Amino acid sequence: MKKTAIALTLAAAAVLTGCTSAADTANENLSKAAENFEVPRRITAINGITDKVLFTVEGFCSYETGGGEFEVICKNPDGSVERTTLHLSDNVTFVSTQIGGKKVDLFKPRVIFRPETIIPNFDLSTSAG
Repeated sequence: MKKTAIALTLAAAAVLTGCTSAADTANENLSKAAENFEVPRRITAINGITDKVLFTVEGFCSYETGGGEFEVICKNPDGSVERTTLHLSDNVTFVSTQIGGKKVDLFKPRVIFRPETIIPNFDLSTSAG
């Protein structure tokens, strides 16, 4: 009885995960690649009232929105990272355009595991005394 329940649960999980289209899987894998600085982008912020471009950033960039802010983080060729923060308002919008291709799997979801995140990078600060 227990084996039958486990088999049915596994079969149901396989059916549910099989409902994803190739486009959905490719989109998810492409998003993961872009968020890991593997895809070049052009990100433009525009004032919706004046139609003026506030800024444009190009490169291997990731972006996040939330709390009324729009943060763009870009990786430079030397490995350094830069951040641009824009405070969003009702009249500011942004466009993110992928400007380079990236081969991604259409059928297998991408899983990223970073063993180095298990051990954090410590900085020691002591009082001089």
